[in-house]
Formats: sequence, structure tokens, C-alpha cells
Amino acid sequence: MEIKYQNNYRWVILSLIFLATTVNYLDRIVLSVLIPEIKEQLGIGDIAYSYILSAFMIMYTLGFLVAGRTIDYLGTKKGYLLSIVTWSFSAAMHAVSSTAIGLTVWRGFLGITESGNFPAAIKSVSEWFKVKDRSFATALFNSGASFASIIGPPLITSVYFLVGWRWTFFVFGALGFILAPIWFFFYKNPDQTIDKNTQENENNIPWRELLKHRESYGIMIGKFLTDPVWWFFLFWMPNYLSSERGFDLKEIAIAVPLIYIIAMILSWIGGWIPGYLIRNGYDVLKARKIVMFFSAACMPISAFAVLADNPWTAIVLVGLACGAHSSWSANIFTLVSDCFPSKAVGSVTGLAGFAGGLGGFLIASLAPGFIVTYFGYTPVFILMGVLHPLVYVIIRIFVKTRRIDNKT
Repeated sequence: MEIKYQNNYRWVILSLIFLATTVNYLDRIVLSVLIPEIKEQLGIGDIAYSYILSAFMIMYTLGFLVAGRTIDYLGTKKGYLLSIVTWSFSAAMHAVSSTAIGLTVWRGFLGITESGNFPAAIKSVSEWFKVKDRSFATALFNSGASFASIIGPPLITSVYFLVGWRWTFFVFGALGFILAPIWFFFYKNPDQTIDKNTQENENNIPWRELLKHRESYGIMIGKFLTDPVWWFFLFWMPNYLSSERGFDLKEIAIAVPLIYIIAMILSWIGGWIPGYLIRNGYDVLKARKIVMFFSAACMPISAFAVLADNPWTAIVLVGLACGAHSSWSANIFTLVSDCFPSKAVGSVTGLAGFAGGLGGFLIASLAPGFIVTYFGYTPVFILMGVLHPLVYVIIRIFVKTRRIDNKT
């Protein structure tokens, strides 16, 4: 009876993680949706905007190093709560900014506080779900990012037209203060953990031990080179649609959700397939890599979005790119819990997140501001189309061993 209750309650846990990830991304995208209006009011150009995005990415990147260890030390419940409260405060405080510098400061605070979301979420999935179910569980909670990007633009623009951009930041920042007590009340640690290595406040495994394994480097390099694709489309797509395709805020509020509807559906498919393959006798890592191969193969096709004459064709191709990346992401995240004991999941996810954030800062935040200003969007779209196939080869080389508990 206890096991049955636990198996049922894990879906409550997953729903909470999905909700937290949705709020996390809603707070993250308010700026990118409203940037056409904010740029006009505050006199911000593309290069200044790239600095604002870079502040987020730098602090988000550094935050992962702290967040992963903190989650492993405090445990999922307390660590996630701390992240939710602090990122919500940072999101709301964007409203007091009157210059690009002010936005840069609060964007940096948002980055470091939002970095706790994924280490906590991945650790929770490793505690509550069996290996064969983890990629699908990861795809489901990770689709909160796409769901936020679906409902976010129309919600954000609606609030904006009612109360202006400053109060819009306050409204969406307040969502986290509603979520925090819900999380604290309903989250429970499993009495009989799926992973026998999972215990709250277990001694952390030192980074030097984790970095002895090539799997760590494979996952970190993978995140460094592929996370920028998601960040680029998340941060720059509304600006691209406005400046290059002539979309206004209302049209952007229609176009961006379409992209992430496609992304969410493909994410679910990419998360479900490995579990199906594992149940039918495939090796765990082989099942993950099969899905990652097909996800990577979709990316070069999506690069043609920038060349499409019809803007809606471009939007569908970008949706394919975001969907293929979401499918990829569900599996590369799950490689962490496939290869490492649960007591190390938060730390390894933090290291991988650090690498992904660093790539996002260099490739998706800072570089596009200069490339777009002087060369246009075409080189950036092409770059985003070739990164996943390159990384697939790296993953094949570096990630070969499953469950290194006895080595760590």
C-alpha cells in the first residue's frame, strides 16, 4: 500500500515541479516579450540589450555552482523553496528600473536566483521516479518552459495593456510568492526512495571526484554547446519578429506560443520514447542516444527559418528547432541520474548548468548583439543549426558508463 501511495504521489510531486518551472520561465520571459516597448521607452539598443541578457546569463551560470551544492545539502524541499522566493523577488524588482543599468542589475539577481530550479527538479525526479520513467518525467516538468512560453506572451501583453510594463513585472513576480507555500506544504520526501542512495543531507561528493569521470565532461560540453540554442530563441525571437518580420506585440503574442506548442509536443515524444525502448529491452544509454540522434538531425533543417520568405514558415521551423532541443534536453538532463548516484545529482546538474549557462552567455546573449548589429540574423541561425549534431558525436565518445556509484 505504501509503494502504491508513493507511485501515485510522485505525480503530485511532478505537477509541483512543472508548476515551479512554468513560473520560473514566466518570470524569465517578461522582459523578452516587452523589450520592444521597453527599448523605446528607455532608449535601449540591441548591443545594450545583449549586455542585459549577458548579466542574467553570467549570474545564472555562476549560480549553478552554488545552487547544485546547496540543493544537495539542504535537500529538495528547502532548497527549492529558497530559490522560488528569491527569484520571485528579483523578478518583481525589474519594475523599479529606469535605465539599462538598472535592468542589468536586477537581471543579474534574477539569474543567480533562478539557477536553483533545474538542480532541484532533476534531483526530485531522481528521488521519485525509476530509471525507465525519468526521461519522460523530465520531459513533462521541462515542458513547463514551453508552457510558459505558450501562455506567457498573451498573458504578459494583456497585463501590459492594462497596467503598463512596470506593474507587469510586479504581477508575474507575485506568482512565486503564491507558489512558495504550496510547494512547502505539499512536497514530501519519499519514505522508500526509488534510488536507495537518496537521503537528505547526505555528504556531498567533492567536485574533484565528480570531475574524474568523463561522463561529467561529456554532459558539460553537451550543455555548453546546445543550451545556447534554447536561450537564443527564448531571448531573441520576439526581437527578431519585431525588427526583421515587422510583427507588433499582438502578433508576437500569437507567433511565440505557436513555436512552443510545437516544442512541448516534441518534448513529450522525445521523453516518452526512451522509456518505451527500455521497457522493450534496450540499454538505458542506447535508448537515450537514439532519441538524441534524431533530435540533433532536425536542427540543420530548422536553420532555414531565417531564409524563409513567409514569416509563418519561419515560425514553424523555429518551433521544430525548439522542439528538437526540448527532446534533446529531456535526455541529456536524464543522463545525469543515469550515470551518477542521487546524492551527486544536484551537484552534477549544477556543473552542467554552469557549462550551459556559460555557453548561453557567450553564444546566445553576448555574441548575437554584435553579430545581429553588424551582420544580421542569418549567421546566428546557421550556427544554432549545427551545434547539436556536433555535440551528439561528443556524447557518443564521452558518455559510456551507466551508474558509477562504485567509483565515486
